[in-house]
Amino acid sequence: MCGICGCAWLSSRRRPSREVLDRATDALTTRGPDDRGTATVPIDPNVSIEERGVAFGHRRLAVVDLSPAGRQPFTSRDGSVLLTFNGEIYNYVELREELRRRGRVFTTETDVEVLLACYEEYGLDCLVKFDGMFAFAIWDAGARRLVLARDRIGKKPLFYRVESDRILFASELKSLLQFEEVPRELDYVALRQYLTYQYVPYPRSIYRGIKKLPPSSALIWRPDEEPTIQRYWRAEEVANFSESRRGDPERFAALRETGALDAARIDPSRPSVDPTNLTFDETLAELRARLEDAVRVRMRCDAPFGAFLSGGIDSTIVVGLMRRFSEKKVRTFSIGFAQKEYDETPFARRTAERFGTDHTEFFVEPNAREIIPELVRYYDEPFADSSAIPTWYLCRTTREEVTVALGGDGGDELFAGYDRYKAVRLSGTIDRAPSWARRALAGPIRALVPNSVRQRSPLRRARRFLETVGMSELERYLQWIAIFNRSRLHSLLSEEYWARAREQEREELGDLTSFARGVVDGKPSAEELDSLDFLKSAYDAFASRDATSAISFTDVLTYLPCDIMTKVDMASMRWSLETRSPFLDANVVELALSTPLAYKMRGRVGKYALRAAFRELLPEEIDARPKTGFGVPLDAWFRGELNGMLREALLSEGSERAPLFDRRYVESLVREHEERSFDHAARLWALLAFRIWEENQRAV
Repeated sequence: MCGICGCAWLSSRRRPSREVLDRATDALTTRGPDDRGTATVPIDPNVSIEERGVAFGHRRLAVVDLSPAGRQPFTSRDGSVLLTFNGEIYNYVELREELRRRGRVFTTETDVEVLLACYEEYGLDCLVKFDGMFAFAIWDAGARRLVLARDRIGKKPLFYRVESDRILFASELKSLLQFEEVPRELDYVALRQYLTYQYVPYPRSIYRGIKKLPPSSALIWRPDEEPTIQRYWRAEEVANFSESRRGDPERFAALRETGALDAARIDPSRPSVDPTNLTFDETLAELRARLEDAVRVRMRCDAPFGAFLSGGIDSTIVVGLMRRFSEKKVRTFSIGFAQKEYDETPFARRTAERFGTDHTEFFVEPNAREIIPELVRYYDEPFADSSAIPTWYLCRTTREEVTVALGGDGGDELFAGYDRYKAVRLSGTIDRAPSWARRALAGPIRALVPNSVRQRSPLRRARRFLETVGMSELERYLQWIAIFNRSRLHSLLSEEYWARAREQEREELGDLTSFARGVVDGKPSAEELDSLDFLKSAYDAFASRDATSAISFTDVLTYLPCDIMTKVDMASMRWSLETRSPFLDANVVELALSTPLAYKMRGRVGKYALRAAFRELLPEEIDARPKTGFGVPLDAWFRGELNGMLREALLSEGSERAPLFDRRYVESLVREHEERSFDHAARLWALLAFRIWEENQRAV
């Protein structure tokens, strides 16, 4: 695990000084505290490096081959290819053997040398061969191209900025912003997206002109040409083929040739299996085999390692498999809270006892002045998933004992574990009911359901569900997950915000035709807000699947990389901890995309196939307990320990220096929350995180 940054320039005034390159590299020190390196090479052999060149920076967290042999940037034997790489290629042992059979000679035990050799051997086709988490940059002098690439799911981040005479990239914004003449201009569309989703979706960042490379993509930049972005793997190809062409061996073979299926196989000796033509029992057997492989290869590590243990199904399975492959006790780590509603430590403890792990627990108490400003500042962008707080503490505690930790991320999205997927399926049933029945549910029946202040209350969830009867499937889903839905955004955002947003739209689009169509009194109508666009582009890709599968796979392309992976990556990298996710193994993901919903969900039971496949590893109380999110008691904190910080940030005189929000509306949110008339904890956290981020920008 590492941090990377770099620049390619086409004029002497754009060449970064050694001081600037060092500063950008060392801004990533927590990602790589063990070693550092920089390299600068010319773009053209006959043109001065001052005029046209490439510079890479690298910070190393030593995990595989701890010797200096793993130092980066890494150069090919003939000096024509330069690589800076962040992440892990889990199947590097198998790939190295494949390349040796093709005549390649290796001098290190590192995965970085394997990655570079794969690129030299296969070009960009190497990307479909990798099972791993990665973001890397390659300068290929022979092809005169810079390649930026990101893994299938987007586990490792990569920001970039393209200008007329240079391109910049970095693992984190704080590094990219060290380069000279990079503006820090707020992206107003990104702000609106953040307030909707609780994160800034790719390809935007919170700053105009700085973008995130989408998952499963490669950016190719050549001097004096416009850059292009290519997707090398498409989840929708796997998912849609499995639904519409099940049992079609010729089509399956053709799809596999493209690298869309089964390309990153861990064990080439195992017979190749068509996951789209399996019975339920065959699916369970294949799932066991693939997840066992995924855990086993993620235990390849020359540094101390352990696992996160939440007391849920996914982390329990991972720890159980680790115990199966480990000759000594597995180290496990859990986080807890004084409030029982949020505390999972008793269940984690039960699992730890069952597998005989060396278990560590840490209990969180809110310390606003210590943790929140530091967390918001480190994340670089506004980020409003409050589970970043316990994740931050968990990673800090875990890093005191180990360098690498395995976790259960991805199981819910891939195997239909979230309660909201059950709601999606139920809503599909209601959509087929007569119109009079739907009107009754949305009207008089909804009115009979008492309102509840508590965010997690079944009554509150029932009312939210009934409020969306009559909406389209995707609009309904956005209504459920949005921090600020369309009507609330309309109330929150000020006239000044809309003026600035319209100016940005004018510059980006050239005119206001599409944006202004619904504008009334300086604000757009609800129909004109574009919050749905990010979800829609993903949802539409799974058109042939049932609505529940399409929604869960939409989460794989959106929520998983933008929220879950961002949260874990940033929290773990702050403490120089590498986290690995067996459920996001390429082969496990492809099997999950190919598995029918009927195998994943039975009645009210989600993750049915996963539970059935690993029944022997799941204590009965773990298997039977309802899904619990990794949350924090923000509602209580904002009425107690964090109330002063909240009021100071949102309602003090200084908070109006950039009045993007309607003050009266923000005051109403705070008042309703304090009076317990409504739980606005998630909305208040989103506003608080933005305000703290905004103050940090002013202080730079």
